[in-house]
Amino acid sequence: MRQAKFSVKEEQAYFLNSFKAYGFKDKSSMLRTAIDHFKNKLELENLRKSAELYSEIYSENDNLRELTETAITGWPE
Repeated sequence: MRQAKFSVKEEQAYFLNSFKAYGFKDKSSMLRTAIDHFKNKLELENLRKSAELYSEIYSENDNLRELTETAITGWPE
């Protein structure tokens, strides 16, 4: 596993030092989990924005809606 050196605020260091109280084996595993959680949150937000954009484009484009309806004709309900 790669190592990285970084700085944290005093209250963040205090929080990291309480890793056992949150069920982590060490500060590194707690930080890795936090980074993964934040990454997932950002990716989900990007996906949500993308879906909203596609929805907006779809709702404003008659040709696209017609094409979609044609494509699903005959598919089981």
